[in-house]
Amino acid sequence: MKIVFVIFFCSFLQTCISNDTIMRRQSLRDGDVILSEGGRFAFGFFSLGTSNLRYVGIWYAQISEQTVVWVANRDRPINDTSGLIKFSSRGNLCIYASVNTTEPLWSTNVSDSISEPTLVARLSNTGSLVLLDTLTGRGYWESFDHPTDTFLPFMKLGFTRNDGLDRVLTSWRSPNDPGSGNRTLRMDRRGFPELILHKGTIQWWRTGPWTGLRWSGVPEMNRGYIFNNSFVNNQDEVSFTYGVTDASVITRLKVNERGTIQRFTWIARDNRWNEFWSVPKEECDYYAHCGVNGFCDPISSETFECTCLPGFEPKITRHWFLRDYTGGCSRKNKTSLCREKDGFVKLTHAKIPDTENASVDMSVTLKECKQKCLGNCSCVGYASAYHDGEGGERGCLTWHGDMLDTRTYLNSGQDFYIRVDKEELARWDSNGSSRKTRVVLVLISLSAAVMLLMVIVFCFVRKRRKLNSLRRSSTTFSFDFEDSLKFEDDRELPLFDLNTIAAATDNFSSHNKLGAGRVTKRYGGSSEEVIEKLGPRNGRVQERSQVDIEAAASKPREDLRVLRRAGREDVDIRIWDLWEKGEAKDIIDDLMDQESYNESEVVKCIHIGLLCVQENASDRVDMSSVLIMLGQNAIDLPNPKLPAFTSVRRRGRENVALPIAEPGSSVNDITFTDVQGPNPPCPSLLLREKSSVAVANTWNSKSGSSSSLTWLEAASSPLLTSSILFNNCSTLLSFFGSPKAMI
Repeated sequence: MKIVFVIFFCSFLQTCISNDTIMRRQSLRDGDVILSEGGRFAFGFFSLGTSNLRYVGIWYAQISEQTVVWVANRDRPINDTSGLIKFSSRGNLCIYASVNTTEPLWSTNVSDSISEPTLVARLSNTGSLVLLDTLTGRGYWESFDHPTDTFLPFMKLGFTRNDGLDRVLTSWRSPNDPGSGNRTLRMDRRGFPELILHKGTIQWWRTGPWTGLRWSGVPEMNRGYIFNNSFVNNQDEVSFTYGVTDASVITRLKVNERGTIQRFTWIARDNRWNEFWSVPKEECDYYAHCGVNGFCDPISSETFECTCLPGFEPKITRHWFLRDYTGGCSRKNKTSLCREKDGFVKLTHAKIPDTENASVDMSVTLKECKQKCLGNCSCVGYASAYHDGEGGERGCLTWHGDMLDTRTYLNSGQDFYIRVDKEELARWDSNGSSRKTRVVLVLISLSAAVMLLMVIVFCFVRKRRKLNSLRRSSTTFSFDFEDSLKFEDDRELPLFDLNTIAAATDNFSSHNKLGAGRVTKRYGGSSEEVIEKLGPRNGRVQERSQVDIEAAASKPREDLRVLRRAGREDVDIRIWDLWEKGEAKDIIDDLMDQESYNESEVVKCIHIGLLCVQENASDRVDMSSVLIMLGQNAIDLPNPKLPAFTSVRRRGRENVALPIAEPGSSVNDITFTDVQGPNPPCPSLLLREKSSVAVANTWNSKSGSSSSLTWLEAASSPLLTSSILFNNCSTLLSFFGSPKAMI
């Protein structure tokens, strides 16, 4: 039979003992129940699910949902309802399969014989079954010292040093089988104490050591919030317990059969248990997820959370690229750390490594701890033992050998100091900034860039909408996103008619090529447009101004709009040429102080940069790989191929004819719009080929007039054709001496 609300069905049982006690000469049959003072807990026989097997245990009496918190005969159930609970002649409380059975299925197993007639078994209001002498108050045994899978308030987890009592949580086999499972939570006796969750013999998760207020690996533990936590580590015992600040709060902690620790509270208004905390729940929670000498940072990347500790590198780099961290990390230089220039890199917000092999000295300060570690050649790191203790940090923890299960948190944890040589120390700033800080800065920068891009897109869309509403009869040619068209009559992009531009350029004289300068409008009493010539600029990389001229048909005259666009020449191909010649270091500006940078590091950055701009997308590296590459030697990096978007690639395709564009369609870099109306003009054409600009004026089909305009700037290859022919709305453009397009 299932357990139901005891107060409602108690009257239907054979015997419902109203008090909380079983007397020495009294027995408890299947169907009999005792209640704790206040009625919160019940003790007796129960079954689970549809099973007929009978168990003896403790459960919540005032909760409608069956919730068992302790099971006595968990591994030896009774097959029917003939079970009996009574005291043996030696004073042990025993469970028998039947009245006639002399061998108990389960016993409190008190070693000494108890002869006192005032011995009783009492169910306390905290949920513990206690054997005690009511006359003297002496306790002989209690269920809190032998927990099953549930950790109740005021229960202890840990061990006593004298008698070896070890209070361990052990999971059930399944939700309907309370037999001993293979998930256990116990206090580690080695090194500095901490609670460790095991899956069989494998370490699954750990709390980290006690910091003075909380476990270092449980950042959710807040002082004074629902619970009062207490940790004891003295000559008698090492234990952890907790209480509740509000007695009306019903809460429990459970280790389930899947290897998850869950914290529940009862929500009375909904008649349900609410899970508000559990571990492990993310990759970094699992024990030694990043292997030896690695640490886990869950906020560094959604797919690449593992990093080697300062001074270490992946043992097998290829495995790390495949997200296999089990091999861990090894020391970079393979040399001894016992040198004068050794120092420490501070890893902030850390869950410090497993303290199994750590040494502890509670008599020294953190500053003294640093000197103690420096004076020991085997010391690889140190931290404060109680960094949250009253009166500030105290005690010293030092590690000697490999470090396991280190991770970081966003706003919790403590400082951990890793010993490195002077070369590694130079790679970290004096404040101990870790790679995590750099990643955060990168993420902030990327976020800002995304926001800026969104603003640009918004402005672009808004401008295009105005364009469509104001210039529905215009013929336009659009090239790419960065040449976003502006058709409002503003000061930045004024309209110029053909005569004005012709006058300003001396009839497009080769001496006044706009490609070598920029068009500006001069104010202060004159409306004359002039050409401002720019000379070459100083520096390794020269800049040029590129002017795009767009024809826009309007009534009653045709106007030409001049768009100013400043750009840079093909820096990428310039760098590529130097890289192929093995002269990548020549890219570094001569004005740079050689003492301010490491030449090999700069070359490595150039190497990685080229890998980021490969022609084929499958050859490009992602940001996660870039972060790993920045910490590797350049010799481990793959060789880059010809970058995308270079003039070399463009020139290699110069003899390929562009396809014919139908009206109203787009081909390659050109957008063609057919304008309908009584006197549709022939569309103007602007075709820009990287460093070239072609401009054609309109031809009016009604008047039969035509005009010819050629003005091109080709920095890398001069234009051989000197004119553009207009003939019945057909235009032949020649670039670099060969036909490029026919529209």
